[in-house]
Amino acid sequence: MISVNDLRTGLTIEIDGTLYTVIEFLHVKPGKGAAFVRTKLKNLETGAVFERNFRAGERVNRAHIETKEMQYLYNTGDEYFFMDSRTYEQVSLSKDVLGDATYFLKDNMTIFVQFHQGRAIGVELPTFVELTVVQTDPGLKGDTATGGSKPATLETGLVVQVPLFIDQGEVIRVDTRTKEYLSRA
Repeated sequence: MISVNDLRTGLTIEIDGTLYTVIEFLHVKPGKGAAFVRTKLKNLETGAVFERNFRAGERVNRAHIETKEMQYLYNTGDEYFFMDSRTYEQVSLSKDVLGDATYFLKDNMTIFVQFHQGRAIGVELPTFVELTVVQTDPGLKGDTATGGSKPATLETGLVVQVPLFIDQGEVIRVDTRTKEYLSRA
């Protein structure tokens, strides 16, 4: 059990047998009345996001999450398959569980899969990934690094805004938290 005063972004907690990840939290001290903690929680099973207030000092169960390094193999429809590099055990996760992480998965990529009580519940992506631009408008003479941006479709289907000088076939670095262009690879 931990106090809600100790909640942090990314922490996984268990409420009434259901797992939630803390997306946002704010300690509120109104002029009248008791202090409370306003949180935005994401249900790890359904993906639903909702807000909930806790009284200051209230206690919640911290979920014990085990993280294993695994390799992304392939996907069939909405199922994504991962393999433990040490035991060669394979695990599948649905697209609903992975959410936007599917835009950053490349074949044979090594990532961390999170488990709770032996069941895979999600993935932990690296801070940035390198992806190839498969479609974008061609750059024109005079385009500069500070002149603007244009949409580019990447090899995983993700569309990001890139500088005008980026061409089709180039490899770029993308931030997995914000889905934004960082630099050329």
